[in-house]
Amino acid sequence: MSRVSPTTLAPLELLAVSAEQAAALLGLSRSAFFKQADAGRIGPLPIRFGKSVRYSLAELKSWAAAGCPTRDRWQIMRKGES
Repeated sequence: MSRVSPTTLAPLELLAVSAEQAAALLGLSRSAFFKQADAGRIGPLPIRFGKSVRYSLAELKSWAAAGCPTRDRWQIMRKGES
């Protein structure tokens, strides 16, 4: 598996990354990422642009810094920030 670094991403990709890029940033395989996301263990929800699915890089970083809480817990934590 290749590692993706924010410094290797194009400028616009710094805002939102693909599921494959998000998986690599988290050190997961693509299939492990989707299994974790389907089980609610990946906190950030995807952003959909038509058929394209992306994840906010800023939110992924915040989620990881918060200790990678479950999606339910992450959504509660995010509402508390608003």
